[in-house]
Amino acid sequence: MKNLNFNSLKSINKTIHILLCLCLVVFASSFGFAEEKVLVLGGEKGWPSFSLKENITFGKGRFGYTSIEVAKNARKVSGNTDLLLNFEGSIVRDASDNYTVIKNDMLPMENSVMGHFCGLSRGNGNGITLKGNPGTIFGTEGNPGTFAIEFWIKPSIAENGEIIFLWRSSRTINNYVMYQMIQATFVNSRINWSFRNIFDGYTKNNGEVSLTSYSTIVPDKWAHHVLMFDEETGLLEYRINGKTEDIKYLTVSGHERGTIYQPVLGIPDDITICPSFTGSIDDFRILHSLPSENKSETLYDNESLQSLSRQKYDPYKVTGGRFETQPIYTVPGAVVEKIETLQNVPAQTEIRYYIRTGENFFDWTDTYPEWKSVVPGSEIKNVTGKYFQIAAELYPDGDGQKSPSVSEIKVTYYEPPLPLAPAKLKAQAGDGYVDLSWEYSLDDTTEGYYVYYGTRPGEYLGTDSSDGTSPIKVGNVNSFRINGLKNGAIYYFAVAAYSKMDRRIVGNFSEEVYARPRKDR
Repeated sequence: MKNLNFNSLKSINKTIHILLCLCLVVFASSFGFAEEKVLVLGGEKGWPSFSLKENITFGKGRFGYTSIEVAKNARKVSGNTDLLLNFEGSIVRDASDNYTVIKNDMLPMENSVMGHFCGLSRGNGNGITLKGNPGTIFGTEGNPGTFAIEFWIKPSIAENGEIIFLWRSSRTINNYVMYQMIQATFVNSRINWSFRNIFDGYTKNNGEVSLTSYSTIVPDKWAHHVLMFDEETGLLEYRINGKTEDIKYLTVSGHERGTIYQPVLGIPDDITICPSFTGSIDDFRILHSLPSENKSETLYDNESLQSLSRQKYDPYKVTGGRFETQPIYTVPGAVVEKIETLQNVPAQTEIRYYIRTGENFFDWTDTYPEWKSVVPGSEIKNVTGKYFQIAAELYPDGDGQKSPSVSEIKVTYYEPPLPLAPAKLKAQAGDGYVDLSWEYSLDDTTEGYYVYYGTRPGEYLGTDSSDGTSPIKVGNVNSFRINGLKNGAIYYFAVAAYSKMDRRIVGNFSEEVYARPRKDR
């Protein structure tokens, strides 16, 4: 009885051992031989071209990599726009077409504060010179009414005497020629606005009105500047980053009430922007008053001044942005396991990632195949196909103050095992044909073989054979005669195995052989 139990136990152990071996074989066949692949988008090598880019731009991300972030706002031309230089085109021009660029020495530059590009001024005494058309503020003699001059700057050094804006002309009163000037200049790390003989009837300080920023200008940091004059109140105000720096009432009383000294410009002349400034400038614009029916857009009542302040604090498009990669080719049956990202997601911002796969991307649409939401670092299930595509949506915070950014996306996926190449390929030439033979591939994933041929080494683009163009699917055999070849021509051959899983999964080529068909004599 004990002997019987011992033998039974041996039999059971043997059976378990066999089952375990079979399980290991199945597991190895399904997973163990699958090759792990890692695709890196962004990072050190940068980003490839995208099939879709909506409201996104490039910035500087983690470890100095180029990052993707929400595009920054850019000013738009509206009814109150007198001049707009947004530097977004291939050439520098006034987006409103009210001014003509006479001379330009600025260079377009990325890493702007608004939109995609800004202007780089190198402090060589040129900058941008523009001539205003009739009807513009600086192209017309007389009272310009309400106006605003607005821009972003990032100085490199903020040196004394650097000029941001300059207009010079003259006005004749009772046969007396009066010199006029409007100028914004750096003085002791501050910006001083000087209006000389601009406000009609104002005689204090020899007709000069000055506004000087209270805050010091910080080099290498973007700041928003706006100078405004309200013809209804006489208020001349200078703001930086939405904060009032200096104000003056151009009234007889010097206060909010009283007769207003209205601006009057003389002979039209060119304006120059950054004639001696080293640094970056963006979205320079000049504005005038709007029609009363567009009061909600005007910049000059209290509500609108607050709106202008909010515009400064809204550098990112709150609607967010989206990008989609080009379809990425793998092999049939590839399985995407996960994505990992190198990103920066400030509070209240968000990045959502998506993936889709398919066998033929030529029939893909915006919604087919369906996008599947994925979470970085988490396992992705049921995502397999010959092609896959990654998308992401980036959302700034509600105030448009901060944008998330992604510097790198790492995609881990598995490709099914490739059949091993057949060995010992031989070729024997005959009259208009070549006989090929080889040894079967050693692994059991092979279902059959393709025969490749051509007339140049390593280029298997043959079309001569009556059996078909290269490659020829010959099935699960280890010899094949290729007919219909030209006598005297040399042909090169290779054989590759295709997988039981999918005949489109083709292994590596065998060694190359060659032969020259000939007619027996």
